[in-house]
Parts: sequence; structure tokens; C-alpha cells
Amino acid sequence: MDILNEISQAMQKGRAKLVRELVPKAMEEGISAKQILEEGLLAGMNIVGDKFQNNEIFVPEVLIAARAMNAGTELLKPYLADADTRPMGKACLGTVKGDLHDIGKNLVRMMFEGKGIEVIDLGVDVSAETFVQTAIEQDCDIIACSALLTTTMPVMEEVVRRADQAGIRDRVKIMVGGAPVTEKFRSSIGADVYTADAASAANAAAEILK
Repeated sequence: MDILNEISQAMQKGRAKLVRELVPKAMEEGISAKQILEEGLLAGMNIVGDKFQNNEIFVPEVLIAARAMNAGTELLKPYLADADTRPMGKACLGTVKGDLHDIGKNLVRMMFEGKGIEVIDLGVDVSAETFVQTAIEQDCDIIACSALLTTTMPVMEEVVRRADQAGIRDRVKIMVGGAPVTEKFRSSIGADVYTADAASAANAAAEILK
């Protein structure tokens, strides 16, 4: 088993300590930070995403794997900056105003990062204005909105409306998701993408950014 595969396997199992040992070892072997990120950590996170989508693993395993991935990326960050490795794209995401649920939103963030997408996590209880303003100021490609309460879903429509008013709809895609959200609702408010789970959201975002 080569060391990149070892890193991938350790990350998938959530063995953060082992990931911290293997990443410097791989660099000592002359493997670039970019290659370690893409063929070790991100490759492993893609497998985690697929398993999660297929109900082979569940939220706790994803969270543990993501923690291990973060342990590896923290070690690589200084080298990636030197190598000028650019993210695939940039997304701002959050749970909409009036809603304090964050597990789904956190899973989406991890899956996005696992695809090599830079994420600005706005947290929970986020206003439509904040979503759009952040997208403009941070030059985001995607706005991703989560809602777990039916009463907060209208905020998503307001995000679309404000993005229209700001004149950014031609360059910023709006993604919506959460338990009560449906494809029909997405269509009715004019958002671009609805997905049923975090792994599907990451795949859709990657398609947008290709």
C-alpha cells in the first residue's frame, strides 16, 4: 500500500493522529503537498461521501473522518500556499434566518471541502442580506442555504430575490436543501439546485464549478 493510500485509509477511519504522522512522512518521500491533498485526503473524503450517500456510514463516521481530514490539511496549508494551489471555487453557506439547526449545514461544508471547494461558513440564523452581501464581497461562485423548519423556507426565496436585485445571478448559483425542502419548492422560488443530502450537494457543486 503506497503512502497516499495509507493517508486516505487513515482519514476514512477517522484516525487523525495517524494522518498527522503520515502527511509529513509523505512529504519527506518527496510527494508534493498538492498530491497529498488531492490523492490522499480529498480522494478519501470522496469515498466517505459516496459511502454516506449509500447509507454505508452515518453522520458520526463522517464527522470523525472530516476531523482527520482537517488534521491533514492544517499541516499542508503552508505548503499549498507556497505552491499557489487554488481551490476549485468558493461557496458561502449557512442555515437561514430563524433556524438554528447546523448538523446538515456542517455536513455540507465538510463535503464541499472534500471536493476542494473553499467554504465561507456563515453559521446559523443567517439573513438573506448576509448571504448575498458575502457572495459579493468574497466573490463566491455558490450560495448554499439550509433550512430545517418550514417556517424559515421563505428566507430562501428572499435570497434569490436579493441576488436578482444585486445583479449577481449570472455568476452565482443558489443551492437549497434541508428536510422540508423539495425540488418543487426550488423551482417555485427560482433557485438553481436542490439536493436531498450533503454528498449530493457536494457533487452538484463540483459540477457547477467545472
